[in-house]
Amino acid sequence: MVARSDLADAKRIVVKVGTSTITHSTGKLNLLRLERLVREISDLSNQGKELILVTSGAVGAGMDRLGMKEKPRTIPEKQAAAAVGQGILMQTYEKLFAEYGQVVAQVLLTREDSNHRKRCINSRNTLITLMAMGVIPIINENDVVAVDELKFGDNDTLSAMVASIIDAELLVILSDVDGLYTGNPQCDEAARLLPEIFDITPDVEALAGGPGSKQGTGGMYTKIQAAKIAVNSGVTMIIASGGRDGIIRDILAGAEFGTIFWPKERSLEFRKRWLAFGNRVSGTVTVDKGCEKAILNGGSSLLAAGITTVAGDFEHGNTVRILSIEGRELARGLSNYSADEIRRIMGVHTNQIADILGIKLYDEVIHRDNMVLLV
Repeated sequence: MVARSDLADAKRIVVKVGTSTITHSTGKLNLLRLERLVREISDLSNQGKELILVTSGAVGAGMDRLGMKEKPRTIPEKQAAAAVGQGILMQTYEKLFAEYGQVVAQVLLTREDSNHRKRCINSRNTLITLMAMGVIPIINENDVVAVDELKFGDNDTLSAMVASIIDAELLVILSDVDGLYTGNPQCDEAARLLPEIFDITPDVEALAGGPGSKQGTGGMYTKIQAAKIAVNSGVTMIIASGGRDGIIRDILAGAEFGTIFWPKERSLEFRKRWLAFGNRVSGTVTVDKGCEKAILNGGSSLLAAGITTVAGDFEHGNTVRILSIEGRELARGLSNYSADEIRRIMGVHTNQIADILGIKLYDEVIHRDNMVLLV
């Protein structure tokens, strides 16, 4: 896709809707907005398109039923609210979709489902099979069992992961904001909407603020991180206002709404996507200019000599981010050494590793076959 008018050709589409979009300020479900969303998705399904809905709102629905006035702060409280709310939310969706003749299926995912490649592949196969059967999968993070170490962190990331594993052509994130602005539009009158992003640079990331409404957890930062996953997976992503009636239809018609993130021309193959985004990132290493050039332009592995700093406490086999001196994420990969070992050997030549550690299991800190470039 090279122009907004091409979006009409998208066949496999993931739509993510946030808590603030489908609830009132009271925390109760916004049934009118839910009905309009369901009607729009159903109509697209009737056109032969394959749809997946990634939805928030389970915790909010549970809070309402339980009479909770404030958002839960602890994991057990959030899990309890989600346990009550997931059934309510799904029942609402099922009833609304049934009115338009659609069959839906609930799919609950955790980070564990993407960490393990076999489970990731199984999730992909299940979702693709459901769509082939004419079913609309409704996905949410499994807050009932998820803990901090297993959480995607937000449904923005979850929606991008889903779009990646099913080879979607378009990801639409419906939010309480119109898109990415040059500043905070709530307090900066000069802030202007950016209609399109071709490259997610550190400057673009710096534009992201904190969480938006008090009900939501996403914020613009997590949407930018979701965009990284999408564009590197060959998925076009749009952030747009979920409060506008017919927004998905208008987007597919090529209307200039929201901020569009254009995918890279060469998307990652499935294993590389899982390597970069399926595993939880456990730490970072920063490299010097020479190492950056060798990795990006020469296709080299990451050697200890080019590493300047290490952050985090990770082990052999964990996924780490490779950053430039300026802080831009260059790549991700599986580390052959632990964080403590890299701190001891960073800046030294490969032939010195055995003398320092007492053994040299690998020449490379990260082999290029286990590395994914992100720029």
